[in-house]
Amino acid sequence: MKNAELVRRKDAATPRGVGVMCNFYAERAENSEIWDVEGKRYIDFAAGIAVLNTGHRHPRLVEAVQRQLERFTHTAYQIVPYASYIELAEKINQRAPGHSAKKTAFFTTGAEAVENAIKIARAATGRPGVIAFSGGFHGRTMMGMALTGKVVPYKVGFGPFPGEVFHAPYPCALHGVSVEDALKALQQLFKADVDPQRVAAIIFEPVQGEGGFNVAPPAFVKALRALCDEHGILLIADEVQTGFGRTGKLFAMEHYDVAPDLTTMAKSLAGGMPLSAVCGRAEVMDAPAPGGLGGTYAGNPLALACALAVLDVLEDEQLIARGAALGQRLAGRLESLKSRVPQIAEVRGLGAMVAVEFRCADGTPDAEFTREVQNRALGQGLLLLSCGVYGNVIRFLFPLTISDAVMNEGLDILADALTR
Repeated sequence: MKNAELVRRKDAATPRGVGVMCNFYAERAENSEIWDVEGKRYIDFAAGIAVLNTGHRHPRLVEAVQRQLERFTHTAYQIVPYASYIELAEKINQRAPGHSAKKTAFFTTGAEAVENAIKIARAATGRPGVIAFSGGFHGRTMMGMALTGKVVPYKVGFGPFPGEVFHAPYPCALHGVSVEDALKALQQLFKADVDPQRVAAIIFEPVQGEGGFNVAPPAFVKALRALCDEHGILLIADEVQTGFGRTGKLFAMEHYDVAPDLTTMAKSLAGGMPLSAVCGRAEVMDAPAPGGLGGTYAGNPLALACALAVLDVLEDEQLIARGAALGQRLAGRLESLKSRVPQIAEVRGLGAMVAVEFRCADGTPDAEFTREVQNRALGQGLLLLSCGVYGNVIRFLFPLTISDAVMNEGLDILADALTR
């Protein structure tokens, strides 16, 4: 089987709207490496878009799924329940940020978790409005697109979107938006666009994913919490990409001294199996009536078994601390290249959630250089992802299980791609 033939068949059989970055096709994968159908090896610094914090095919995850396969694969939890759903909910309730009693519901995708978080917030408050932020990404469903603060390619041609969704700027010093600017914009929103008494929730990513790995300043998060408390608004932390060890904590909100009312999670929750969740204050989570939450595949038993194994692996292998150390190593390497790569405008991130932003000499975003670096790296067998509203950021999402040797090899390829 050849990659070129699969590309031809893909173009004939699948729609162009499902954008595909690579022109090669995976045959097998192990930890932080992928081999294509022609036998070429790639170092994976993408991890299925932050899904594989525990790496490809971790033996303990494979074993957990195999054990569950021998018992049953599906009953629909809402019809015939099973204990693993409860067990995982209990573990997440214990570990999620916040000291109040919590409850957790499971779904399938990150977008589904976001949709249900909005449903829960509206049911709990009796209000319709939701505030999100520019540069944010919350999914490809209709509500997910409405909340997302990036037009191309996610929103083009798909409107109209659900109403009562408002956007405010997300603070980022490099982009000229201070915490004070962002908070003033929220106050202006309350004056000009929506009465705060009509707002059910403010949703934000502690570290924006698709938006460019912009880290929320602590003063901003603290102010959001105070603003929500003042107006009876629920604070939703979208931790779909930041959760499960990526930022040097199990959840990114652990870096802040305040807690959200609701947390969405998915991606690395189940190590490659489709599973998402909403965890929140018990009284808020209980607002929807029985039957108001769920889904046919919500809380699939195979995915739950994998997620329980993920939590054990993160703890037993100390992957959260390892991720933080790997992130420091990567950031240090990038900083050391600044003198040789004038396009590097900023290296930023939290833990192993690191990104580098590129700008032209005149200060404008340099998307062309970003693509060049990405393509050079890919040609040498290193898989990188770009992001940012202007497409001028490279984000790094290597598995936290990556060996030192493969990490060093990837960093050497990256340095060559940046300086060549």
